[in-house]
Amino acid sequence: MTVASILDKAVVGERIDAGEIERLFSEGSLLELGQGADAVRRQKTEEGVASYIIDRNINYTNVCIYRCRFCAFYRTKEASDAYVLPFSEIADKIAETVASGGTGILLQGGVHPDLRMEFYEDLLRQLKTNFPEVHLHAFSVPEIWFLAKVEKLPVSDVISRLMAVGLESIPGGGAEILEDTTRRRILSRAKANTDQWLEVHRIAHDLGLRTTATMMFGVGEPTAARVDHFLGIRGLQDRTGGFTAFIPWTFQDRSTDLEGEVEPAGGFDYLKTLAIARLALDNVDHVQGSWVTQGAKIGQLSLFFGADDLGSIMLEENVVASAGVEFRMTQPDMERTIREAGLTPRQRRTLYEPL
Repeated sequence: MTVASILDKAVVGERIDAGEIERLFSEGSLLELGQGADAVRRQKTEEGVASYIIDRNINYTNVCIYRCRFCAFYRTKEASDAYVLPFSEIADKIAETVASGGTGILLQGGVHPDLRMEFYEDLLRQLKTNFPEVHLHAFSVPEIWFLAKVEKLPVSDVISRLMAVGLESIPGGGAEILEDTTRRRILSRAKANTDQWLEVHRIAHDLGLRTTATMMFGVGEPTAARVDHFLGIRGLQDRTGGFTAFIPWTFQDRSTDLEGEVEPAGGFDYLKTLAIARLALDNVDHVQGSWVTQGAKIGQLSLFFGADDLGSIMLEENVVASAGVEFRMTQPDMERTIREAGLTPRQRRTLYEPL
């Protein structure tokens, strides 16, 4: 089967298999992949519109037991710049977000070894009491997996208890690459493996909680690992329908243990992988472009390579910034970027409802 016939198949809504996805990576040109992905985007989302959100990425601690090789953000508990934010500081950040037109927060660590279930429940309870209108998109698989182990609780109990005090959706953190050979090279062995990551999201979906699916690529993984990642997400989405969006971004190597060991992905690889994701993930409604790692211009181009959303204006972002990448965008910048692409900007909420 030729690349053109594979693209034709995807564009008319027929599922492409692992071998066909690999062939798109090996033989597809950037422009033909972009054309195919853009055609799929037009079918899946409202014509002429690109969405974005105003929220804030709050890292309540930078202490993390996992010490992953790709991460420049984590600190040990003993480090001089280690922190756990007090509730008052988190509340101030949320109040500023609301004043700026924000509708939600993304709340994640670090996985601090001393923080237990009570801390997470108290934090969510206080936030929801003080900011009932703010969507709490919080605590990804690394935190949930850690809590289940240290508290000796089923994952379903951990998620149910967090939902009871205000958790409204779960971010896709900890996915990285859902292929275990690569994961063992770049992650802590104690971190959830591919099947465990997918299982936590399955349980969340079964409990009625929506989540996002993410992918960090460009860590020296083979193409087959990216294909495995797509197939893992697609397979779970077939079963549950619980993913709101797929959000791929490129690894940033500065100040990490992998600096100099791998060649990070550039804009060409990013756009090609984004386009193939849109073609392969036929059951995921939204694909998000990553201006945070690629900058506004590549972010703008992503709207022609399968992305229908540019994510958040990011009133605060710390993890990518710790690796030396600090692109910034205001709401006027975001709307101008979308309009210059010939599309109408639309602010949305966390679960993709228009504002």
